[in-house]
Amino acid sequence: MGSRRRFAGLSAAPRPADNAAMQDPATAAIAAYLDQSREALAAACADTAFLATCARIVDRLVACLEGGGKVLLAGNGGSAGDAQHIAGEFLCRLNYDRAPIAAVALTTDSSTLTAIGNDYGYEHVFSRQVLGLGRDGDALIAISTSGRSPNVLRAVEAARQRRMAVIGFTGRSGGDMAARCDLCLRAPADSTPLVQQLHITAAHIICGLVEARLFPRG
Repeated sequence: MGSRRRFAGLSAAPRPADNAAMQDPATAAIAAYLDQSREALAAACADTAFLATCARIVDRLVACLEGGGKVLLAGNGGSAGDAQHIAGEFLCRLNYDRAPIAAVALTTDSSTLTAIGNDYGYEHVFSRQVLGLGRDGDALIAISTSGRSPNVLRAVEAARQRRMAVIGFTGRSGGDMAARCDLCLRAPADSTPLVQQLHITAAHIICGLVEARLFPRG
């Protein structure tokens, strides 16, 4: 009897959690999204143009910063968050203690943003800042998942007027921005959330390599 009860208990144990028949809808949705995320990352790993562009962005940023320039960053919504995130990694630290790297997100000054938006229009909120703060030898990182955000495109044009290096982060197509940038990192995905995931992953890689080049560890 004891052995039969133990056997019965074992036979009643739940099947593995990855059995789709036993997943509730929320768990299934989570697993499906993580599969999509993994596929997007695999696509980036296999995309030689994406990898080469990351490396060229590192070179361009290092040249800018070694020459005494700074990095300005702009984007809307989640891309504004990415701009601030990247600026923070440069200005504070990423992997280890070192001197700060000059970087400014143009998405944080509410007084400036609302003044420009009110007086000139929302499409000018970044370009006015680029014209005021940007100099020859600086770099602009312009982030737009579609590559078509009007205020980001105007920032790109303003950066070109200031003879800055223009680096774009976009989605697969590149939109209108790709042709206007010196370097355009096109994330190999079409879904905005997946594009944003690839942007911040690439940004961490780029920040880490810039950090290592400027401040090599002994």
